[in-house]
Amino acid sequence: MDALWTPVWASRRPHVHPLRTPLGRVLTVDAPADHPWHHGLWSTIKFVNGENYWEEYGEFGVLVTRDVRVDGDTTTAAIEWFAPDGHAIAMRETRTLRHVELSGGAYAIDWTFSLEPTVDCELDRTPFTTWGGYGGLTLRGAPDWSDTELIVAGAPPTARVLGDRAPWCALVSDAATVAILDHPANVGYPTPWYASTRAATYGDGWANFLNAAFLWNGPERVAAGDTLARRHLVIVADGRVAPSAIEAHRVAWAGLTLEE
Repeated sequence: MDALWTPVWASRRPHVHPLRTPLGRVLTVDAPADHPWHHGLWSTIKFVNGENYWEEYGEFGVLVTRDVRVDGDTTTAAIEWFAPDGHAIAMRETRTLRHVELSGGAYAIDWTFSLEPTVDCELDRTPFTTWGGYGGLTLRGAPDWSDTELIVAGAPPTARVLGDRAPWCALVSDAATVAILDHPANVGYPTPWYASTRAATYGDGWANFLNAAFLWNGPERVAAGDTLARRHLVIVADGRVAPSAIEAHRVAWAGLTLEE
């Protein structure tokens, strides 16, 4: 597992980096100069009751890993979300990462994060204007991963995805593929996606951003003691994976039929 993807728990934003293809190509970047709060493959929320858990400047909340347990191919972490004051715990998270071998020389990470607020919470995002809408599971791809394009289930390739709902979205090139799949048990399925390759909108240096933006259309309220869980499958492969193969993996993972 560590040879292909490495979890980093001692971080203000626990994450996975590097994320490698089966042949060893590194597909993620951690803390790039343009957005140093981007951390490889990670999950967090922009605002919890108005306090920032995404960017890391000014006043911001911190995710602190308290316990990590490994059982075979599954790693489970207990994470506390500390408010910017450094004392109050806004939420407790259980994060589960399970390594999954796939056919065709690919593999996947079955990524679940379950959030339990300590007080009634509103989870929110910055509404999209020319940017925004993000939150949840996110990939920031390496800048040298070039000639990428985005494919949303059922649509032609594109350079940007702005709130389109789909069961999956993939960042692909002739060299490698990363696809993030949305589980049908997630609230609001299929999720909206916010993603870009080297879109000129973002200027030099920006590359390869893929987010399962479940808060795109508005905030989600979670009562104290309740749990909000999100589950995704992150497929990683060398070369270009066909949409039909991604769809077959989705059906097998989610226990669906081809018609669902």
